[in-house]
Amino acid sequence: MKPRITLVTLGVNDLERAVAFYRDGLGLATKGIVGTEFENGAVAFFDLEGGLKLALWPRASLAADSRLALQPPSSTEFALAHNVASEREVDAVLDEAARAGARIVKRAQATFYGGYAGCFTDPDGHLWEVAYNPGLDTLG
Repeated sequence: MKPRITLVTLGVNDLERAVAFYRDGLGLATKGIVGTEFENGAVAFFDLEGGLKLALWPRASLAADSRLALQPPSSTEFALAHNVASEREVDAVLDEAARAGARIVKRAQATFYGGYAGCFTDPDGHLWEVAYNPGLDTLG
């Protein structure tokens, strides 16, 4: 297996609300909800940098497709990270997320690795870290 991730799918409770958060609140581009003509097919895709895509899919549809039982969501199962070029940018992204309806769970602060980071959860509880890490070249 090549070390590559091409699509990250988030299970959501309310697809329309989740699309509005990411599209209208955070400004991510999407063609909207597609696949509504199929049972468990309604999904929204967002193009991210580097060819990565973000998908929002109802949790019940994700469970049905994977044949796993629907489980209670947990914000501590995984975290998505958005790295930026400065401390000021961390604060700006966290402010933008809060205006969009995110819950700030950790205000931005200095980190043990010499950076600066804070965390928010989206309306479905998915955990995002927004970080400036001067020792990590993730911005290409």
